[in-house]
Amino acid sequence: MMNAKISRENPLIHKVVMVDGQPGCGKTMLSSIIASFEKVELITYIFELEFICRLYSFNKITKDATLAMIKMLIDNKIYQTMMGRDTNFRYNDISSIFNYRDPKKYFKRIFDVGDEAIPNKITKEKPILNVTSHDLLINVDVLFKALGKKLVFIEIVRHPLYMLIQQTLNMENLTNNPRDIEIYFMKKKVEYPYFVHGWEKKFRNFNSIEKAIYAIFIHTKKNDVKRKKILKKYHRNFISIPFEDFVLYPTNYIKKINKLIGTNFSKDTHGILSNHRVPRKKIADSIPLDIYKRCGWKPPKKNLTEKEELNLRRSFAVKNKVSKEMLELLDKLSRDYEKKYFKKIKIN
Repeated sequence: MMNAKISRENPLIHKVVMVDGQPGCGKTMLSSIIASFEKVELITYIFELEFICRLYSFNKITKDATLAMIKMLIDNKIYQTMMGRDTNFRYNDISSIFNYRDPKKYFKRIFDVGDEAIPNKITKEKPILNVTSHDLLINVDVLFKALGKKLVFIEIVRHPLYMLIQQTLNMENLTNNPRDIEIYFMKKKVEYPYFVHGWEKKFRNFNSIEKAIYAIFIHTKKNDVKRKKILKKYHRNFISIPFEDFVLYPTNYIKKINKLIGTNFSKDTHGILSNHRVPRKKIADSIPLDIYKRCGWKPPKKNLTEKEELNLRRSFAVKNKVSKEMLELLDKLSRDYEKKYFKKIKIN
């Protein structure tokens, strides 16, 4: 077998911004807004990148191969995007060109020069790849190791009660479904999704909503530890944003994101913000997209306070026969989140 170090030392990418977080945290909303900035491409997903990072965390792929593959996948995505390939033309998708501020740009690329012209085009135009990722904060070290200052990593955090319904639906409808093309592992002849590693017995015994609560707990715990380390080392290329604070008071966050990425607003940014109802008077006042509805979103109740909206979502757990232990854990997660992130938000 050939023994050689895998490498890629001549990258194409100018800049990549990754918006990451747990399911239901609001990643696609922020990615859509970022797509309105100058030089930023439409939302894209690179699931192969996530697979490789997770395999690396399981020690199933070497570090040199992981770093090289991250660079290759990022370069391949920007190359294909600039060529007019691998672009989403499905009309209703969030990542569709028809939800981008200038769809004509992607139609033009289909007929434009390509191949050998693309590297010079990237150097001249300096496009910013706009990636929405899932649960990658825990692997962010290897991403920064591969991409360095070319990477801007944005973490979105959100109140656990606002993520609970979507994550419960994921446990019911997606986990162990052939449609869930994700890393699974085998233990004692039982297959588990990657995020269950270390709490397999609990996963087997929990109902769907208890699985969701414990998954939120595990991710939050690990991410809190990782965030402190990353802020010390990569603070110039990393920001953590509370969803609630952003949708109510977006101005300073948007300015900081622009500075981190090295771009600016476009003439369309204000309209895109308005489309997403940002800033909004109430946290739950989202837009009624079909994808959000499928993930459990419902319009806010009139005249309810923020606290009453939270209690409404807590009642979802109570109605679904969550155990006393898991309900107490959910309440603790909620209290901790509110204490940390609700300093400017009145919930009563």
